Amino acid sequence: MDGLNKGLRKVEIAMRWDPSPAGQPSTDLDLVAATYPADDPYGDPTYVVHFDSRSPDGTIYLNRDSKDGQGFGYDEVMTLELERLDSRYARVVVGVVIQQRPAERTFVSVANPGLRIREGYTVLTEDDFGGVLGATAATVAEFVRDGSGPWEFRPGLRGFEGDPVDFARTMGAAHRP
Repeated sequence: MDGLNKGLRKVEIAMRWDPSPAGQPSTDLDLVAATYPADDPYGDPTYVVHFDSRSPDGTIYLNRDSKDGQGFGYDEVMTLELERLDSRYARVVVGVVIQQRPAERTFVSVANPGLRIREGYTVLTEDDFGGVLGATAATVAEFVRDGSGPWEFRPGLRGFEGDPVDFARTMGAAHRP
């Protein structure tokens, strides 16, 4: 029956958090996705999608962007249309970055954070960032495929301590199977 498996097709990554207490600077979390080519899946990303961009082919994009966590439900939402992603890509890594203005922050200082990854109505994973409280960023998911085969989901929350620019550049090299 494996020949009938279509794999993952269209995935939604959604993140929520509560606004900072009155008188405190806003907390701004951002979803980031990086694509990696089949010939170098753990090298440099081909491109990175974040709050000011989308993939060149429109397959990875932000549906919602929040700078302060105000709103109902999920504050930041990204869609990955994996079924449309060119076959030269074999890996997509998704992460979350805490913007470090005006002061350095880690997940321990984010009020009530939450993450949900789903395909359609099927929830693939949920997390509260409790395992990376001292981190300034974290990878939250990895999507991989062999050749033109189906996309598979590899869950896993891995923390990162450092500058958001460094995170975007190195987030895919952080974990090898």
